[in-house]
Amino acid sequence: MKIALINENSQASKNAIVENALKKAVMPYGYEVVNYGMFDEQDDSLTYVQNGILAAILLNSGAADFVVTGCGTGEGAMLACNAFPGVLCGHIEDALDAYTFAQINDGNAIAIPFAKGFGWGGDLNLEYIFEKLFCEESGQGYPRERAVPEQRNKRILDEVKAITCRNLKEILPQLDQDLLKGVILRPSFQNRFFKDCKNEEYAQLIRMLIEKEK
Repeated sequence: MKIALINENSQASKNAIVENALKKAVMPYGYEVVNYGMFDEQDDSLTYVQNGILAAILLNSGAADFVVTGCGTGEGAMLACNAFPGVLCGHIEDALDAYTFAQINDGNAIAIPFAKGFGWGGDLNLEYIFEKLFCEESGQGYPRERAVPEQRNKRILDEVKAITCRNLKEILPQLDQDLLKGVILRPSFQNRFFKDCKNEEYAQLIRMLIEKEK
């Protein structure tokens, strides 16, 4: 599994803390963590809306299998991610949230409040979140006796979202181009995206959009 980490501008200073906690939790499973920044407060700025755009590009193109993101409260990043097709993002504050989201909702992204309540022990809370998020195969249901209806509901949600959301390849060219170029012109994006992208149509589209902005 390839897990992408994305931080926005207000919480860029915590990027290394989050990355270390995430790597510690997933290393035993052989999962790869790819850090897309912001790496610090001097890095090219990303807003939580741009986090959603980046998450959607990575997940829909196959460049990432899961996205870990967030903002001050986690709410904005969650809403931005869920605005796009192919992204099912949960708002996660603790280990129980992480486990139940993975087992019941079987999503592919989480948004964490990196400022709200992040004090002494904040790094430990992140470790516990990531441990419970990835400790088992997702989508098994919790409690287990409710697995069948929960899995059915997840399929229904996926079907509804497939109808209510347009294809991302149609959406990207229509986005505010200043907003989009703040994502796709970042060197940290280009250095990894084209290496990891599994969908050539998305790779070609992103190349075209990059050339358009030069």
